[in-house]
Amino acid sequence: MSHIKNPQAQNTQRPRVAVIFGGRSPEHDVSVVTGLQVMQAVDSARYEAFPVYIDPKGAWFTGDVLRKRENYLLNPVALAQARNVTLDVNISGKGRLVPVSTPFIGRGRAVEFDIALPAFHGLYGEDGNIQGLFELAGIPYTGMRTLACALLMDKAATKRILQALDIPTLPHAILSRPKVGTLIPKDKIATVLREKNIGFPCIVKPSHLGSSIGVAKAANEEEIAACLPAVFEYDDTAIVEPFVQNLVEYNVAVSRIRGRTEISAIERPKTTDELLDFKQKYLAGGGGKKTGGVKNPGQISQGMLSLTRELNPDLDPPRQDNIRSWAHRLFEALDGTGAPRIDFIGDSKTGELWLNEVNPCPGSFGYFLWEALDNPFLFTEFLSALLEEAVAEKRRKILPADPVPRDARLFPRAV
Repeated sequence: MSHIKNPQAQNTQRPRVAVIFGGRSPEHDVSVVTGLQVMQAVDSARYEAFPVYIDPKGAWFTGDVLRKRENYLLNPVALAQARNVTLDVNISGKGRLVPVSTPFIGRGRAVEFDIALPAFHGLYGEDGNIQGLFELAGIPYTGMRTLACALLMDKAATKRILQALDIPTLPHAILSRPKVGTLIPKDKIATVLREKNIGFPCIVKPSHLGSSIGVAKAANEEEIAACLPAVFEYDDTAIVEPFVQNLVEYNVAVSRIRGRTEISAIERPKTTDELLDFKQKYLAGGGGKKTGGVKNPGQISQGMLSLTRELNPDLDPPRQDNIRSWAHRLFEALDGTGAPRIDFIGDSKTGELWLNEVNPCPGSFGYFLWEALDNPFLFTEFLSALLEEAVAEKRRKILPADPVPRDARLFPRAV
């Protein structure tokens, strides 16, 4: 009897997709929600998706127990059913998750996959770190590339890019975490703001996070100084911007998922009271006693999930054209991949509009923005397009087996 596998049968095997989520981020919990949603939406006729969970301490796990939301965060029972693994960064043509060895079991068999589908939000996942790891290991992955992720998760760097592209963005000032402690003198804050011509009220927020964690409104230098410890708990840099009166927000996603750069439907998040000023955020509870100034990730998750929005709002043609053209210009300038969500803010009375920030991996991948198009792009179809793009990007950037040119080789090669 022949032991050679049927080549035709091998070719019909579905590519394995590792949906990777969680991570060492303040946005860990909402990343879990996004990862589970994505895993359910992947086309099971074309792909075999399985979960890879990274816990808040950075440990990697896989196993069917991770498919159910009720098992998070992993309790001892669920943890016993998951396999602790680590990513093999040796280039082998496939992604490989190597089980972490234990004294009694040893390593066990590696788990192989064909494409990584990262569903991270914030630090160490949306900011280019995990993307660089996939590049190092030669693994196809969905979403924006390493450089674009790193630039767009830095709000100050994003603003410099926007200025170079002649796209309006609010002025800003940068306050860096001191080498010792978290306090910055009020006179130094006043000097920095004066140099950047930023008055009061203003908005203070972390420069490298992707949600409302640490965001506050301040009326003077003293309130900014009091906000900074909460920002510096999660980030080494705070960014200060003018407060926009009569605030209105617009979000749009961009992708090359149909072979050309396309813009999703526009959404207008409905007005909420989530943006708290200093007194609400830091002096709540009476008696002037400071309470925690940072929402916990669970609260953030629920807020995002319950957010109400208006899709395809009635906009005057110039404003709609600006949103679409500025988003398109930025995406093309970054040689964009994936489907980032680009967020705008404006003054509803003056008509002013600014590009505010970019989410390389928006919550739930922003699928509802694509489903709201006149020619809808459903979530499953959308994910298949991202997976196809991941493979194409890997093929586009492939290197020779020996990347050292012959004329640059200083040592003999084995025959």
